Amino acid sequence: MSGRLADRPNPAAEVSVEAARACYAVAVSDTSVASGTTHAAAAAPRTAARAISATTFSVILSLSFCHLLNDMMQSLVPALYPILKISYGLSFSQVGLITLAFQFTASMLQPVVGLYTDRRPQPYSLTAGICLTLVGLLLMSRASTYPVILVAAMLIGMGSSIFHPEASRVARMAAGGRYGLAQSLFQVGGNIGSATGPLLAAFVVVPHGQSSIGWFSATALIAIVVLMQVGRWYAGRLGSARAVPRAAAGAVSATAPRQSPLPRSKVIGAVAILVALLFSKNVYSASLGSYYTFYLIERFHLPVQTAQLYLFTFLAGIVAGTLAGGAVGDRIGRIPIMWFSIVGALPFALLLPHANLFWTGILAVVIAFIMASAFSAILVYAQELLPGRVGLAAGMFYGFSFGLGGLGAAALGKLADLTSITAVYQVTPFLLLLGLLTAFLPRRPGAPSIRSS
Repeated sequence: MSGRLADRPNPAAEVSVEAARACYAVAVSDTSVASGTTHAAAAAPRTAARAISATTFSVILSLSFCHLLNDMMQSLVPALYPILKISYGLSFSQVGLITLAFQFTASMLQPVVGLYTDRRPQPYSLTAGICLTLVGLLLMSRASTYPVILVAAMLIGMGSSIFHPEASRVARMAAGGRYGLAQSLFQVGGNIGSATGPLLAAFVVVPHGQSSIGWFSATALIAIVVLMQVGRWYAGRLGSARAVPRAAAGAVSATAPRQSPLPRSKVIGAVAILVALLFSKNVYSASLGSYYTFYLIERFHLPVQTAQLYLFTFLAGIVAGTLAGGAVGDRIGRIPIMWFSIVGALPFALLLPHANLFWTGILAVVIAFIMASAFSAILVYAQELLPGRVGLAAGMFYGFSFGLGGLGAAALGKLADLTSITAVYQVTPFLLLLGLLTAFLPRRPGAPSIRSS
């Protein structure tokens, strides 16, 4: 993190041009930069490419690490639900409203943040997002009434709404054409952070109580330091892009606004289908993410700590599926991954309510792996539908992901109050049939994948 994120010297215009070519989706032709070049330019491409490659992965991994810390702090909130339910006598509906307060706030603001930063990039907004998450976490650790808990959850959601769109833009900027891999590496950091939440809850929060959440504020300070360096790299890259000579003006950034090759009606229809896919995926995921521990406790009479360990294995499956989905999607395309991810999970989801404890744990991990492979494919596909609108696409689909999950959690909590938690797992698998809408997506929405780069 030390030297790689710092601004690098730019001794020759030829090197800056070649560096810019490595970072942009459409390469500059040799004739467009022939004028004014010297013999030294012949050796520049390899040197610049190596420098860009090193910087690329340091930035992506730094973002992934901060995503881990951010989502680890956020995952402490649902991991705290059993304690809050007992301590404050909450119903399942009230637990669902906590999830809604967090996720709806994030979903409402993320598209707005993404649209704004598409026009006016804010390199240090990543740090501001983590600061809001820190404030919400500290407030949650000291909350003594239900309204204060809701306010704390909303602040954490606001932190997410600022962090995710701009972090996704920086990951794409540093991707070097491997957009699926970059997004999956970024996303897998968040998945690992979410997976560690139940472990921390089991071994720290449950034994020591609600106030122990404040102990994790130190992780936010670490993330702030790292993101300050990422912001410096981002600001330097924006400055370098502005300083590229006019001869390189034909280069089109992977994050610069440009026209979609599809008709507007097809773009709108494809976005609507992607939203339906996210709806089916995230409402079912909410049934596991928010109520899986309650299901295990009610049906198999597990203690809270043991149920949290089962939740950890489920979230670990999400980590593996996210990483696999991004890498494979770069090779075989986004649409096959969507087919496999959403429709492929259906038979296992139908079996889950009828399985014993051993097979419940296995099936939950398999479902998590299959379903998680879709998100990076959906996000990159959306960014190709809206070329250059990286912040808007990321804001919309991270926002829809949070918002639909929150609405689903609230609705499923009401259903659990009216019937039982087992009934929730018998009904929700049929939502995955919406995955059949994948058949209506355009085959090639926009920018080429790494195979054609």
